[in-house]
Amino acid sequence: MTAPVVRIGIDAREIIGDATGVGRYLAELLLRWTARPDADRRKFVLFAPAAPSLALPSSHVEMRVRPATHAGTWWEQTALRTAASREPLDVFFAPAYTAPLGLRVPLALTIHDVSFLAHPEWFRPRERMRRRWLTRRSARSASIVFTDSAFSRDEILRHIPLDPARLEVIAPGISPRHRADGRSPATDPLVLFVGSVFNRRRLPQLIAAFARVTAGSPKARLVIVGSNRTWPHQDLESIATSHGAAERVEVRSYVSERELAALYSRASLFAFLSEYEGFGLTPLEALAAGVPILVLDTPVAREVYGPAATYVPPAADEAQTAALLSAALGGSAETSATLQHADAVLRRFSWDDAAVRTLGGIERIVRRSW
Repeated sequence: MTAPVVRIGIDAREIIGDATGVGRYLAELLLRWTARPDADRRKFVLFAPAAPSLALPSSHVEMRVRPATHAGTWWEQTALRTAASREPLDVFFAPAYTAPLGLRVPLALTIHDVSFLAHPEWFRPRERMRRRWLTRRSARSASIVFTDSAFSRDEILRHIPLDPARLEVIAPGISPRHRADGRSPATDPLVLFVGSVFNRRRLPQLIAAFARVTAGSPKARLVIVGSNRTWPHQDLESIATSHGAAERVEVRSYVSERELAALYSRASLFAFLSEYEGFGLTPLEALAAGVPILVLDTPVAREVYGPAATYVPPAADEAQTAALLSAALGGSAETSATLQHADAVLRRFSWDDAAVRTLGGIERIVRRSW
């Protein structure tokens, strides 16, 4: 007897346009799910406000486009919920914190972090309330919740009443996009940051330290790549100007994959001074490109990067941060030693493994419902 085709509904908003962390997470999973030898056993029904540019085989994917100028919570709880309810789905996968409420099929949900619960002061009041209420409701409705790290698992359990048996840690992988063998010989120092710009990522502190270290190096560069989502707003260009480093600091909201690869190939150091992450993917990408990393010393950073990073103490002031930045840029013995651990750290993270385990969790809750 032939097994029935499993129809998996997916909120695909995050792979529309310029995909950031969650969009890349979903894209990596979908590319692997639709390329499996047994892909004919599943049909992925993607719901989005526009057609994604990601190339997926039509034999395994159906698109349901529900146009919207802003596909936020209102779209999720109205257009998406209505469209998903009309489909003969077996399960629904929400890869980004929240899901349509009231679905009549099992729900698989990914919560990457709970910064809005652990540090509500980092969010606008309305956004904070929306995230807190909807994420908690979605988590309680889910048959399984995925998260990226043991740290994030513990944080979720601390802030959301949830049966630990329904929570599974599945680390993301590292995309083979920027390789160490493509590195260019460094001529002038280039410090790189890649990721959405949040207050918790301490970009003003990084700019101040960089300005101090490179005061006598007019060709040195700090390149910050990421959409500015700070609240209260941080004007990074003005901060650079105030430190006399306007000509040495470049802020870009987005770059192409080709430009990003070129930046990784030229970077002398990758700096990521984030106070709170569910995982923190871009420093691992830097390691894969052969770039040493300087990160804030937090529990999740120790869990993810281990001995392959140089750590800045959380209480470090501008002078202490500048000293560590200077040593890392100078190729200190300690910095060189961290790169020797990079391969062992990177081997722990695989998109193939993440795809297999995530799909396995989704299909487990389908089997329970049959």
